[in-house]
Formats: sequence, C-alpha cells, structure tokens
Amino acid sequence: MLQRLLLLLTLLALSLSASADSLQFGQRVATPQGRYAERVLSSARLPGTARPVRVDMAINASLGAEAFSISAEGQRLRITGGDARGLIYGALEVRDQLRNGTRIDRLSARSHTPKQAFRGIKLNTPWDSYRPSSALDQHTATMKDPRFWEAYLDMMVENRFNAFTLWTMHPFTYMVRPTNFPEASTWTDAEFAQWQQLYRSIFRMAKERGLDTYVVFWSIFVSEAFQKVHKPGAKNFYPHYYVEGDTSDVTKRYLRESVTQMLLEYPDLDGIGVSHGEGMAGMTPLQRQQFVDEVYIAGALEANKTRPVKLIHRVPFSSGLGSDPGVSTSVESLTRAAMEKLGNQFSGPIWVEMKFNWSHGHSTPKLVKVHGGQLGDTYFKPTPTNYRVVWQVRNEDFFALRWGDPAFIREHIALNGQADHAGGYFVGSETYIPALDYFTAPDQTVPWRWAFERQWLFYKLWGRLLYDPATPDAVFAAEFTRRYGSAGAQLFKAYALVSETPLQLARLYDSRWDFTLYAEGLLALQGETTKYIGVDALIEHPPLDPAYVSIKDFVKAQQAGQSFASSQITPLAVANRLHARANEALALIKGIDARKAPDDGLRQELGDVAIWAHLALHLEAKIRGAIELQRLRTVGVEAHRQEALQHLTVALAQWDEVIRLSRPLYQDMRLTHYNHNGFEANPNNRFHWALIRDEVALDLEVARNAKTP
Repeated sequence: MLQRLLLLLTLLALSLSASADSLQFGQRVATPQGRYAERVLSSARLPGTARPVRVDMAINASLGAEAFSISAEGQRLRITGGDARGLIYGALEVRDQLRNGTRIDRLSARSHTPKQAFRGIKLNTPWDSYRPSSALDQHTATMKDPRFWEAYLDMMVENRFNAFTLWTMHPFTYMVRPTNFPEASTWTDAEFAQWQQLYRSIFRMAKERGLDTYVVFWSIFVSEAFQKVHKPGAKNFYPHYYVEGDTSDVTKRYLRESVTQMLLEYPDLDGIGVSHGEGMAGMTPLQRQQFVDEVYIAGALEANKTRPVKLIHRVPFSSGLGSDPGVSTSVESLTRAAMEKLGNQFSGPIWVEMKFNWSHGHSTPKLVKVHGGQLGDTYFKPTPTNYRVVWQVRNEDFFALRWGDPAFIREHIALNGQADHAGGYFVGSETYIPALDYFTAPDQTVPWRWAFERQWLFYKLWGRLLYDPATPDAVFAAEFTRRYGSAGAQLFKAYALVSETPLQLARLYDSRWDFTLYAEGLLALQGETTKYIGVDALIEHPPLDPAYVSIKDFVKAQQAGQSFASSQITPLAVANRLHARANEALALIKGIDARKAPDDGLRQELGDVAIWAHLALHLEAKIRGAIELQRLRTVGVEAHRQEALQHLTVALAQWDEVIRLSRPLYQDMRLTHYNHNGFEANPNNRFHWALIRDEVALDLEVARNAKTP
C-alpha cells in the first residue's frame, strides 16, 4: 500500500514538473515589464499538450503604443508588444485564452490597439481622506498591506487600465521629510521608514505592470504640525475643507518644495494631479490659478529638470470667492490659457480631468453637467494641442451590489470618448474605498479577500471596454463560465439587465456632489439629512436626464391633454422598462443551482442579481404609485388613492423581498452618505436595507393621508 502511495506521489510530482517546464522562453525582453509578462504566462496551464512550448517575446514600436500581436504555430508562440505595456497585454491575452480551455496550438492570432489613451482608476487613501468617515477609516490597515496592493495592481493591468491615481488631501506628510521644513513631520524614524517603504513598493509594483502613477491632492492644505508652527490661527489641515486659502510665502515655499522633493525621492512615481477649490475660499479664480501655477506646477517643473513628470490638471469647480460649485466661460478661458501656456514642458499631454455629470457618472451617458453646472465648449474649441480631456466617471451610488452593464459603457464611450479633445476616462469613488470587504456576512465562505475582487465585473467591463469598446460580450461571458460553469453566460446576461436599475434612478432623480445619492439603497441627501427617497420626493424632484419627464410634469401634461415627443421618456416608460428587465433577469437565474458550488461565491452573485431585480420592481411600483398619488392630489378622484395604495403596497412587498434576500448575505455596512453634510467620522453610519424599512413603509401613510383639492 505504501509503495503504491509513493508511486502515485512520484507520478504527481513528475506531472507538476512537466507542467512547470512546458513553457520554455527563448527570446526575452529583459525589463521589469518583460519579466512580469513571463510571470503572467507562467501562471497559465497549457491544456492539451505535454510537449514544451517555446515562447518568444519582442518589442516592435511599429505596432503602436500599448498594442500587441500574437502568433502561434505548432509548439511555438510569439508575443510582440508595441511597447512594454503592449507586451504585458499580449501575455494576458494568451493566458486568458488558455484559462478558457484553448489549446496552445489553437490560440487565436490577434492584434489589438487601444482606443482610449488614458484608462485610469481613482483611489482615495483613508489617511488624510477627502471626507472624514469611519467608512473610510476602516480601510487603513488593509491599505498598508503589500498583499492588497499587489492584488489590486494585478487587477488593474489584467483589465487593461494604464493609469493609477492615488488621491489624498495632503500626501507630503507621509511621503517626505521636507528638507527646509522638518517641523512639518512628527513621525519617528521607524514610522517614516514604514511609510516610505509602502509608497515605494506601490510605485515599483505599478511600474513593473506598466502602470503610470499619479499622486493627486487638493488645495490649500498642510500638515497640522506645520500649521501650529507657522499659522496657529488657521485650519488648513485635515479634516477641515471649506476654509480660507493660506497664501503666505512660507506655505507656498513648503508646498512647492514638497512637490519637488516627492517627485525626486520617488522616481517610480510618474506625476501629480492638481486641484483648486477646497481650501481656497476667499480667493478669486485668477488667484487660485496663480497659486497652482506658482506652487504646484512650479514644484513639478523643478523636478522635471531632473526626470520626466506627467501632469493631471483638474478643472476648477468654483467660479466665485467661496467654495460653492459653479461654472463660467471666463473661468474656463482662464484655466485653458494657463494650461496652454505650459506648452510641452510636461511628459506627454496634460490630462484635464472633468467630473462627468458631477459625482454621478453612472446615470445617463449624455453629458448634462460637470462639477458645478453645465459646461461650455471653451476647453474643446479650438481643439487643444497640449492637453486632452479625461472624463471622471464617478461612482458614489452603489458599492455593495455587483454591477455590470456593458451597453451603458459602450454608449458612453461612443458619445464622449471619440472627439479630438478626448483623452480617456477615470473610474472610482470619493466616498468608497474598495479595500476591506466590509459587506459580506461573516458566515459566508467566499473566494475573494478584498472588496475590489467582489466587484470584479465592474473593473473588467470598464477596463477592457476602454481599451477596446468592440470587445465582445463573449469575453465577459467566458469569465463567468470559467468562474461558475455552464450557467455563467446566463448570469452575465442577467447582470446586464438589472444593472440598469441604479442608472434609471440617477436619470430620474437629479443629484449633485459626492454623497447626495445612494442608488442601491434609494437614499438621497434631502436638506441636511440623507434618507430614503419617499414618494413625495420622487414626485417633486427634477430628473437629471433632459429627455426624462418628471412625475409631476407627466401628470400635469396628461391632465392638460398634452402628448409627449418620441424623444421624451415618461415615468411610465421607465416603470415598464424596469419591469421587463427585472423579470427577464429573474427568469434567467431561476434554474441556476448554487448548492453544489464549492463556496458561497455563486450564491452571492445570484443574490445580487435578484436584489437588483427586486429593487427594480420596487422602483417600478413606487413610480406607478407616485403617479396615482399625484393624480389624486390634482383631480381629487378617490379611485386614484386606492390605486396608489395598491402600487405602494407592492413596492413595500418588493422591499421586503430585498431584505429577505440580502440579510443572509450582507452585514450592516458603513456608509459615508450618512455623515450628511458634516465632517466627522460618525461611527454610527450603518446601512442595510432592513434598517430603513420603516422609512419605506411611510409611503403608505403618505398616500392614506393625502389631501384632495
């Protein structure tokens, strides 16, 4: 018996050895990116072959930046990149085909060229975060873990993102000990060494993966230690935001020198991002731009004398003296002139960041407004030569539930990413950090460790479609199949159907800054408080998408006998679409059995589809109830009250179904939106659909007590 066991172990060892030796690298690219491409390939299994496969890698600039080609013949494979980044993408393409069961001798010969030059992710740090919140603070330990960063950066390059932007109010305290301002740092030698090691490892790993890295910060902020020494009465430090701008000479020198020192001490950091708005109250737009030019830009250009530096220049969000949002053509002209004055002093184009539809990029793919209001065409006409506009498609509206609507992303890119002035996209959040998984109920056994791994579909769709919007749905369906078996294609289709739910709400309910809408919870900032969007709020609130008709205007037009243009989208049309897509999705997942799965991963995925579907059916019934309630209030026919009550009763039942489905899967979750308009950490900011049921049920009381004319 023992001999038989030893024989089996020997055969297993030989098998593993043969698998490990099945790739033999011939021509190599001896760079960190080339070695990473080799590691990518080495992690793939080679189905259908026991003979060694020779792999040749090369760089051929004639292919173009970030492009790649693959050719396979017999037991020989060649991967050519237009540059180091393209080489990695080629290795990833081969690995993906192998993962999906393609034999090495049947690999598809492919050649790809990226469609968007800038494909970035925005990630905020929990230290000196833009908004103090226990929902952000909870990620500190996770984001100091090198294993998190390795996995996160792997995810980025796997999905063809090429720019990593790390955002914080004041990064310099953690990254440098200012030579001329040692009083600004209070770290011990050991503490500072740990911070240095963390940032250097992040930038090094990003460089190995072909990612550009940026540190983006707000103005005008300093460390609290610096402030105590040089301006004890001011509050230009965390967590104060809407404060007067400190334009003293000592602050200017400190920040300018910190920028230069940071860029010189971290050679793997590619560039910086500058912003003007917060911490600049009391300053005119011209004064703000002058400060940015004289301090941050000047500091970066000083470093640029020694090494290449890249620049992200955010557009101003305030056109007045305060921190209130606002846009104007004069400020647009001022900012454009400042950027054009820089010429080609920075490495590559200047990336000009604009928030698409303010903080709710996942709404309509039509550009309605940026931060502060409607945008003019100053930045676009004439076509700029030294900068390109990069859309920041923010997501502040759903964090827990998985999301994936490829049609929305493709339409977004088609409408906004093809112009001569367009350079690409960011995706990311201000009020959410995808690090610690604080969603999953503790008794669930899941195949992921970090929060971003839960949301793998979100990142795969955005990254791959920004690289090539023509990437077929089959690529994403294949990933579902690899993870979950034969039902994967159905699951992917179901996600695409129900992921429109938060988009429809965001189109119907106009919102503004970061925490003003939480679509997966049907919450919105109303006055100074975040609460459930009750039936009255849904009736009265205007839509974001100009094609959408509000409930109030819809009822008014109907009673006046007015018709609607074919381009207009009525609340009933929204309700009908929600109904159809939700029920189709539920039918698709009905026969998928998660009980035989090795863990709870598939159960979680199916649960999210079902929760989205019932949220859609809840919103559908709520819209229908709101229409009937508004009819009651305007014409006084009691039959409308009964109709309203019937619909709102269905809405509550659908919410109860959401609770039933979500309670076993999700624990109570911290939510920055519950900080309302305050700037305190708020440890009691917990959300779960079950916790706000009483607010949902109030709609029935509103309908029962509604007054007639």
